[in-house]
Amino acid sequence: MKSATKLMIAIALFTAVPVAAETMREAVLRKAALENGLRPAEELWPVFEPEKAAVGKLLFESELLSLTRNVSCRSCHLDEFGSADGLPLGHGAGGVGAGIERMKSPAGVLSRNALALWGRGGVGYDVFFWDGRVDARSGEVLSQFGAMAPSDDPLVVAAHLPTVEFREMIGESDKTEWLRQGDVATAAKVHEEIANRIRATPEIAAPMAAAFNLNIEELTYLQIAQGIAAFIRSEFRLRDTKLHHFVFDGEELTEQELAGGLLFYGRAQCASCHTGPYFSDFEFHAIPFAQFGFGFNGFGIDYGRYNFTQDPQDLYAFRTPPLYNVTKTAPYSHSGGEMDLVETVRAHVDPLARIDTSKLSVLDRTEVYHKIARWSQESSYAVELNDREIADIVAFLSALDFEPEPER
Repeated sequence: MKSATKLMIAIALFTAVPVAAETMREAVLRKAALENGLRPAEELWPVFEPEKAAVGKLLFESELLSLTRNVSCRSCHLDEFGSADGLPLGHGAGGVGAGIERMKSPAGVLSRNALALWGRGGVGYDVFFWDGRVDARSGEVLSQFGAMAPSDDPLVVAAHLPTVEFREMIGESDKTEWLRQGDVATAAKVHEEIANRIRATPEIAAPMAAAFNLNIEELTYLQIAQGIAAFIRSEFRLRDTKLHHFVFDGEELTEQELAGGLLFYGRAQCASCHTGPYFSDFEFHAIPFAQFGFGFNGFGIDYGRYNFTQDPQDLYAFRTPPLYNVTKTAPYSHSGGEMDLVETVRAHVDPLARIDTSKLSVLDRTEVYHKIARWSQESSYAVELNDREIADIVAFLSALDFEPEPER
């Protein structure tokens, strides 16, 4: 009811507010934000399950979910880094500490940047991971589990995957080599071992059984994943931002934020991909960022969505990342190669400004040419933005930040 009232107020701004109270530029930006799907944050909240979320917090922070008992979900999703880890590439199993200190430890290094969790599992948030390996947009959950998906809830399915990933939550050793088979049956064995541990841990198992109205011996990994999903939905739910207050409550933006917003929804073409209530179309696009690290495909190459669809159109394409709290979640891009948000925006429209091809090998230059060829099909291709305009866009992006409230 509250969010509906806000929407009515926003509509009234275009029909009843005196001209003196609202400039034409403000009216245009408010209209553009609404037409591109901005909604009050509360409208995107799912049904919260406090008892399950409380258990999910225990699970999220427990190293029992790591087969090698040396990492938890919390290790890579930290408040001080906007629910990510502050590193170019995720540092998983075996890692110690946070941020730069974690890079100095014997952690398993992943091939991609750790994604922030804001809004995950909210209403309409149905595509997960950089490559969309869990995708429920069709109404059916498509994933690596194929026809054996453990749930019809995409976030619950997503919560089944990190615990079976090498270097992420499984340390590499001779004892874990058998897991490289990577099939559903092998994953089931890992999940069963984790469930056995949880059932044998009274401080988790007892409240978990109560939350799910089950006996402890009936608990399985499905309830573990459901608990984690409930926690993520509660802890990382969206809150209204400065932009929300501008659009729905008639509050003001700075001149720079206003200029950046008009560029964002206009000539800069940002909203052609960063649209909808999450500032993501949940589609897959190719931006020729420099590749940092060894890449998902090795040798400094990451084919992105193509790895799961085998469709040449998906080469180098990655899911559009949502933008809430984006100023807090550096580094940026699928491989975390961009440390600065200004340069990240620049890379969308002028990637060669960020790549010194003279220092690349023949193979690396060829990869750049392929990426640019694919990028030429995107709406941001060859959009001209000067330094001031890029700074304006970054100022607007800061209006998408919010401070988390205390736990529900």
